[in-house]
Formats: sequence, structure tokens, C-alpha cells
Amino acid sequence: MPDPATGAVRPYTVLSCAVSLDGYLDDAGPGRLRLSGAEDLDRVDEVRAGCDAILVGAATVRNDNPRLLVRSAARRASRESRGLPPSPVKVTMTEHLKLDPGADFFAAGRGDKLVYCPGDRLDEARCLLGEVATVVDGGTPVEAGRVAADLHRRGVRRLMVEGGATVLTQFLGQGLADELQLVVAPVFVGDSRGRRWLDDGLLPWRDGGRGRLLETRPVGDVVLIRYALSERGR
Repeated sequence: MPDPATGAVRPYTVLSCAVSLDGYLDDAGPGRLRLSGAEDLDRVDEVRAGCDAILVGAATVRNDNPRLLVRSAARRASRESRGLPPSPVKVTMTEHLKLDPGADFFAAGRGDKLVYCPGDRLDEARCLLGEVATVVDGGTPVEAGRVAADLHRRGVRRLMVEGGATVLTQFLGQGLADELQLVVAPVFVGDSRGRRWLDDGLLPWRDGGRGRLLETRPVGDVVLIRYALSERGR
């Protein structure tokens, strides 16, 4: 589907993340800050099940070791009944190839895994990861728009971007996002050493423009806020 604003052909793209009341993805501690409850994790699972691919940055693969699988057996069965793999394609972007081929991103699930790396390190990446994933030239440096266009060519029509902050900032700042699903948890981090959900950058709606509110609702003790980020947002 072409983007009405740019004419680029790319997947419908949903940015998804959970933050504290003061806007942090994580604190500065050694463990992972738990923000979502069981109800919201189930909601995220439903969103995942409705997508063709899930994308996270290499830092998220390293730090969180996510499996990125559909958890619900009923949702997996529903996908398979439609001729789809039980979970969406897993996608990551890396500049420095600091990825462990034994990470759950690669080891969990039997679906496709795609790694976008700099073109000038393609051979190196294939030596490291070629047995566990399909390695793709993402440009030098890796460019989110190129990744999105390539995913569309591979049949991805709905893409879920789950972070981290670097990747979320790239997709938002380059006008590649159609929808934001932001979950706000009732906790404060209160420590500037923590990780905010966006980096500095030239982001939309800084000069009077505004996103379009689609939905707000409680999910357990967190609040889901959905905004349309493009004309395609729904």
C-alpha cells in the first residue's frame, strides 16, 4: 500500500511500546523494568497475531532476549488455519553485528528471521548469522525506509515495531509509522540515566501539527493510548 504522503510502498506500520508515567522504557538498574501486566501482554499478543512481521533493534535482542512469538495456542492455530506460520516473521536491524546466533530471537520458533545489516558488512554478517537467519543488505548505514520497502517486497503488509528507542525514533522521524500504540504504566522511574522511549531527533508535530487520537482505554492497571500517525492510520 503506497503512503499517501510520500508515495513509498511499505507495510502498514504500528509502533508499540510501554512507558512509565515519566516517559521511560527502562530504568538504570541491571534487571528489566516490568511495565505491562498480564492483561496488556495478552493484548500485545493479539496485535502480534494480526501482523506479518515484528521488528526490534539489535539492542533489544541483546538486552531483553525476546522470543517474539505468538503465545496463545488459539491465535497460533487461527493463523495456521489461514495458511500462515504460527508467529510472524522476526526482523532486526544491526549496525555492529553484536548479535548472538544462540539468542531466543533466532532459536525460538520455526518461522523466518531477517537480519538487516550494513551492505559493506554483508559477508561478515552471513558468516556469523547465515545459518540461523536470512541476512539482507539494509544500506550503509542501515536505513529504516529501505528495510520497510524490502519487507513489503517480501509480502509483509502489516509490521509491528516493538523497539527499542533507536528503532522507534528512526521509524517515527522518517515518517514510516502509521499508528502508535503507547501503554502508560502507573510507575515513575525518576532517574535520567534510564532509557526514554524516543531519542533526540527531528520528529513530527513539533510545530503545531497533531496526531489523531484513535482510542484510549484501561487494560488492567495500565492505559492504552492509540494515535494515527499518518493518513493511513486507523
